[in-house]
Amino acid sequence: MSDTDRNAAAALDTRPLMEIRGLNLWYDDKHALIDVNFDLNTPEILAFIGPSGCGKTTALKVLNRMHDDTRGVRIEGSVRMEGRDIHDRDVDPPMHRKRFGWVAQKPNPFASSIYENVAYGARIHGLERNRAEMDAHVEACLRRAMLWDEVKDDLHRKTGHDLSGGQQQRLCVARALGTEPDVLLMDEPTGSIDPIATAKLEELMIDVGRTHAVVVVTHSMMEARRIATRVAYFHLGRLLEVGWTADVFERAQTPEAASFIAGKTG
Repeated sequence: MSDTDRNAAAALDTRPLMEIRGLNLWYDDKHALIDVNFDLNTPEILAFIGPSGCGKTTALKVLNRMHDDTRGVRIEGSVRMEGRDIHDRDVDPPMHRKRFGWVAQKPNPFASSIYENVAYGARIHGLERNRAEMDAHVEACLRRAMLWDEVKDDLHRKTGHDLSGGQQQRLCVARALGTEPDVLLMDEPTGSIDPIATAKLEELMIDVGRTHAVVVVTHSMMEARRIATRVAYFHLGRLLEVGWTADVFERAQTPEAASFIAGKTG
């Protein structure tokens, strides 16, 4: 068993960070998520896999309430974080979202300096009180994103747009970590970068997954097998299977998951 699996196994002995039960979501008349149930533990990397359009990203966005302002969306079911329903009236959506970092498929750094990309979130949330603390915080986030040695001499001279695609994506991870989130949500983070950059980002995800809950959407079965503690297989809006990565890949319990993992469907 890997260190990641041991950490996740220990986490399963305690109450999950998030508990999703009977989750249903509609886009107007389209039933996009159907009776979805799963837990999210700390620490672990939970990979959402399945064919395109099966509900992976939709489910990911439920966790930090990114659907709140989407017209025509209706959600039913229970989504609890540390025992509290995230849709309760007394839950402040911005404060809830503060607990999550988000990394999209296409790198989207700010046009400001590398330093400001990381410092911005910490500053608006009041996490660092003076310049020395902020400097240390920015460095720590860039080191965690395995980017510090590549940009430390250009923190204020270069913008996020001056970096390569892979560097930009790692900067986006550093920016996401800058608000000290409990959960890192990643929507196909390696989908638009080259193999060398992908390897660095996967190493980064594994490192973060040792201490945080990470949920990643991926279309790469090889990537899911390399990085994930557990995988969740979605099919036509339903979560058909969720379990330890090796168990699902080697002994899938549903024909749909087995066929998808074997590359027979996609």
